[in-house]
Amino acid sequence: MRRYSAFAIVREGLKHHMGWERAWRSPEPKARYDAIIVGAGGHGLATAYYLGKNFGITNVAILEKGWLGGGNTGRNTTIIRSNYLQDPSAAIYEKSRSLYETLSQELNYNVMFSPRGVMMLAQTEHEVRGYKRTAFANAIQGVKTEFVGPERVKALCPILNIHGPRYPVLGALWQARAGTARHDAVAWGYARACSEMGMDIIQQCEVTGIRQEGGRVTGVDTTKGEIGCDKLALVVAGHSGRLAEMAGFRLPIESVPLQALVSEPIKPCMDVVVMANTVHGYMSQSDKGEMVIGGGTDGYNAYTQRGSFQHVEETVRALVETFPIIGRLKMLRQWGGIVDMTGDRSPILSKTPVGGIYANCGWGTGGFKAIPGSGWAMAELIAKDAPGTLASHFGLDRFRAGRFIDESVAAGVAH
Repeated sequence: MRRYSAFAIVREGLKHHMGWERAWRSPEPKARYDAIIVGAGGHGLATAYYLGKNFGITNVAILEKGWLGGGNTGRNTTIIRSNYLQDPSAAIYEKSRSLYETLSQELNYNVMFSPRGVMMLAQTEHEVRGYKRTAFANAIQGVKTEFVGPERVKALCPILNIHGPRYPVLGALWQARAGTARHDAVAWGYARACSEMGMDIIQQCEVTGIRQEGGRVTGVDTTKGEIGCDKLALVVAGHSGRLAEMAGFRLPIESVPLQALVSEPIKPCMDVVVMANTVHGYMSQSDKGEMVIGGGTDGYNAYTQRGSFQHVEETVRALVETFPIIGRLKMLRQWGGIVDMTGDRSPILSKTPVGGIYANCGWGTGGFKAIPGSGWAMAELIAKDAPGTLASHFGLDRFRAGRFIDESVAAGVAH
């Protein structure tokens, strides 16, 4: 495919932009592939890309029952950070964050990565102790974070009310090289690169069954017919449990809606990401001027992708106290995603009881920030049929052995 560049834009502009080719092909499925990846979201596409880039495996199909990037990849608040407490979590998220920094150049596609910095506010003495502990752990892990005081917090984000009536800001865990990226562009960039390698991205192709023989996968049944494969990766977030049941095993995950919203666009007033976990809300400002707002997961299991008034009221009420400036803004739009949660709130990157089937799920609310690192680790697992350093701690066997990676409290959020 033609490389994108400033010269290409000028050249096509002179031709009234009639010469641009499709970013990726939309072929019909072949009879058989070396590997099939179910799920054309960020994690699935990144897995395919690193299979080709790192291991030369390009006879790959990425199957998507809807449209590319139409699941959680296009339904999140785009935050990227790696300031986790547990060593395995910090390692894979820091790998992901570092890959994001050069992803636009690598893919020849602008993913709009913005290392604007992420602050996690400490609004109780308990949070102060917890974030200081995380800062010390991050220093040992090689993740650059620091604990800053209220004055620095105010300097970094002037619109913050650090003297809140209920929860004053006592400090924050600050990661300067964290930030945001354009979620759709991440999926599109990976898709274009996969297509250029010769991989088949097949949309509107739902998997309806998984074929096995002798305890090993042989292919899948889809709405576009039977497709054979040697290896099968399940990378479908909240729907992972349903596909696992087709293959005859269960995954220890539950699916929960997570909602978010954006305000009407306003002039630039906030150039960092702020997470206020005591009141449970987080906010950043998009390039278009919208205030991007998120909160906690819904209190019930569901597959809904719709918003609700109750969530808007709960999240905005919490944030207005910390950001009084947003009190008079109007909501522009709202949406929901389906997040897959494990008991220890850490992901699953693992072989499964069926030979040749691999699972990538359980990212909870942290899926977008993990896309490059997840794809890197999953590709290694599929290619070698054994986990590498990044994935070795996230196997299914940890739930049987009791080796949990407990990020539910350590990560500083309740989910």
